[in-house]
Amino acid sequence: MIHVHNLHKTYRGALEPSLSGLSFRFPKGSIAGLLGPNGAGKTTTISILCGLVKADTGHAEVFGLRQDLAHRESIKRLIGIVPQQIALFPQLTAMENLEYFGHLYGLKGRPLRAKIDAYLQRFGLEKNSNKEIYKFSGGMKRRTNIIAALLHDPQLLVLDEPTAGVDVQSRSMILQFLREYNQQGVSILYTSHLLEEAQSLCSEVAVIDQGRLVLQGQPHALIQQHPECRNLEDVFLHYTGHALRD
Repeated sequence: MIHVHNLHKTYRGALEPSLSGLSFRFPKGSIAGLLGPNGAGKTTTISILCGLVKADTGHAEVFGLRQDLAHRESIKRLIGIVPQQIALFPQLTAMENLEYFGHLYGLKGRPLRAKIDAYLQRFGLEKNSNKEIYKFSGGMKRRTNIIAALLHDPQLLVLDEPTAGVDVQSRSMILQFLREYNQQGVSILYTSHLLEEAQSLCSEVAVIDQGRLVLQGQPHALIQQHPECRNLEDVFLHYTGHALRD
């Protein structure tokens, strides 16, 4: 589903590059985890894949389409993006937000409303559909943010820290939904600092640090390759170290 080849990216004014020759690929139909410490380059990589940021050199492909001006609109229709920051209008209700995003995808009328109603019920938000977003808890905002990315039935769902700052119940519900959604044939690319969560959810992970790939494979296989490591978090620390990151 994704092929990243030799990506380099340095932001204007930055002392260090965000990406330094990053390369990896994930197969179609997988739940893939892109993991790394703070500042490793995860969000920059996702932004390049989604066409939000341009790489200095190298290229990224989504379902065989190179992310460039010629294919940007086609790729946009294939991807649903759930950013790390809540991307909703706080003064609008959940229903108003979702209708707005649905219209951006060209959806309207009864089909759009039926899809919104179904997702609101699936995410436990049907009783709060007419409440303004600023009145929502963190978990409710996250769930609404995910629904906004699902309305156009994407083939690839990209989630940047989708369970950050949510309660245990919301996290459990989100992860269970992602597993079920993946079983419908949708590919998922996911980032998180919660390594136990990534270990249970992802069929394959890539660990990056300082803009480079340091490790890739299936979580259980990576753990087996390192007898001294009890879990994916131990493997992650083995390769990225214990030094604090800002």
